[in-house]
Amino acid sequence: MSDVIKLLPDSVANQIAAGEVIQRPANVIKELVENAIDAHASHIQIILKDAGRTLIQIIDDGVGMSETDARLAFERHSTSKIRTADDLFSLHTMGFRGEALASIAAISQVELRTRRQDEQLGTHLIINASQCESQEPDMCPVGSNFMIKNIFFNVPARRKFLKSNQVELANIVKEFEKLALINYNVEFTLIHNGNVMYKLMKGTFRQRIAALMGNNLDQQLLPVSIDTSLVKIEGYVGKPENSRKRNALQFMFVNERFMRHPYFHKAVMTAYEQLIPEGEQPNYFLRFNVDPQSIDVNIHPTKTEIKFEDEMPIWQILAAGVKETLGRFSEVPTIDFDTQDAPSIPAYSGHVEVHRPEIEVDPTYNPFKSQSRQGNAPLRHHTPSDNGVMSNWDELFANFERKKREGLSQAPDEGAVTPVQAEEQEAVLPLGDLQSVYLQLKGRFILSPAKSGLMVIDQHRAHVRILFDRYISRIHSGVMSSQTILFPEVLHLSAAQSEALKELLPEMEKMGFALAPLSGNDWSVNAIPAGLDGVDASVMVQQIIESVDHGGMPVKKRILEHLALTVARSAAIPVGRTLMQEEMDILVADLLRLPEPNYTPDGKTIITVIPMDQITKLF
Repeated sequence: MSDVIKLLPDSVANQIAAGEVIQRPANVIKELVENAIDAHASHIQIILKDAGRTLIQIIDDGVGMSETDARLAFERHSTSKIRTADDLFSLHTMGFRGEALASIAAISQVELRTRRQDEQLGTHLIINASQCESQEPDMCPVGSNFMIKNIFFNVPARRKFLKSNQVELANIVKEFEKLALINYNVEFTLIHNGNVMYKLMKGTFRQRIAALMGNNLDQQLLPVSIDTSLVKIEGYVGKPENSRKRNALQFMFVNERFMRHPYFHKAVMTAYEQLIPEGEQPNYFLRFNVDPQSIDVNIHPTKTEIKFEDEMPIWQILAAGVKETLGRFSEVPTIDFDTQDAPSIPAYSGHVEVHRPEIEVDPTYNPFKSQSRQGNAPLRHHTPSDNGVMSNWDELFANFERKKREGLSQAPDEGAVTPVQAEEQEAVLPLGDLQSVYLQLKGRFILSPAKSGLMVIDQHRAHVRILFDRYISRIHSGVMSSQTILFPEVLHLSAAQSEALKELLPEMEKMGFALAPLSGNDWSVNAIPAGLDGVDASVMVQQIIESVDHGGMPVKKRILEHLALTVARSAAIPVGRTLMQEEMDILVADLLRLPEPNYTPDGKTIITVIPMDQITKLF
């Protein structure tokens, strides 16, 4: 029998390795920008076409590479960052594995122009699917210019599973934010399809946060500064009132490297306990500086999972530091009384004699002692004076005694009283009467007796179902109307959100929205769908953008349904709102008239019935 184990060719091995390192265009940008930062670049330019599908170009002014280094850089496990295994525990660079460029070259067409400061000519290298096609001298500026074309052109299955341009661009922006936030001493420019999305100048960490996330965020940040022998933590946390239900801005960096650390995230959340509502998340931007020998970044190729040697002490330091910041910078509003033209109210002093009205007291009165009656006359209540009110109380008391005696004389014998079974009650009361009896529980559920037990309705989900069906019906019938906003609201969006809104605009206009672009990434909301009284228009539009960004752009034919569901969620009765009996009547009646009242459009349960036998078992 012949041998069956063969050594894979380098091109195949690189494609396999690329599956871990390069999964989408955002990963290519992350690896190339990190290399530019390690090359001490002061300005990095990113040029994209079709969200990176057609072209990803990274231009930097770093140290550049020689002719030999440029060729060797695309070989697996070739790197200038480390020399021995011990260097893994004293890393001061972003990259160190030597896998990124080899993986990128395995699944794309690469052109590289690079030159060092001390050389007159640079080099121009062309690689196609790991195969070097040419390398020639070239006149180019100092630094490196990478052009990555047609990503996954030789792996059709991987290219097929890429998302839409809007989703891929959103992922690119997320990676760009992580890199640009921490490297605030580097100028960044991001251009997509000829449009400049970001142009960031050098500045401080706080200035970079405001430039990326919006100037309005600058007023919501509280500074954090902790310096101990184990760790130094600097950065900013958001005020509790600015917490978010979704897409909170949460960034942690260790030694200038972005990291995901659920344990330290829990420490921050502990500091916000009792300060933010349940289900909301605070914003934070925190930078950790520790000894490189006390952490391990060589866990996953993405290098975002990091282990700390002193996790428990750092957790306590972080929780205490954030809690101290929230306490130190919390502003408690003072009560400002308007004293102008106010009447003078004298303050009580122990030396001032207080005059009280004289009250006649009967020293022989004892409220616990039986008092004599004349015949069947009712007991007279003792008061200092006897006036018309006295006789009125006597009359009321006499009527009460009379009705009490009449009620006792008409009551049946104790042995004649029999309990009424639940089935008999349901048989006596008609179904319509049962459905008109509603009770609200905890501002969330509506309870009503049913033939088989207790019916429980989630009021928020019920209203979502009603509004969704209403919007879809109006859209299909072509009678979706708008209501104009008297004073248009201005939206301050990020570049990625603005791009997402441009793609959603045609479908949003079909639903009744009217939005107009302003300067930069600002938009004005001029009209919203009719029937959304009391809804914050700007918040609703942002929720639509975030829902698409969070869940991905649906297929074209389902965009309207996706938008209708998002609008229904925004406008539905919130959890915790108290409803009047009439409101519950209308809500349940509208729900039960729908063809599918039991589930929301996304499959969540609206109505459930607790069987009678299950309730009986509880007793």
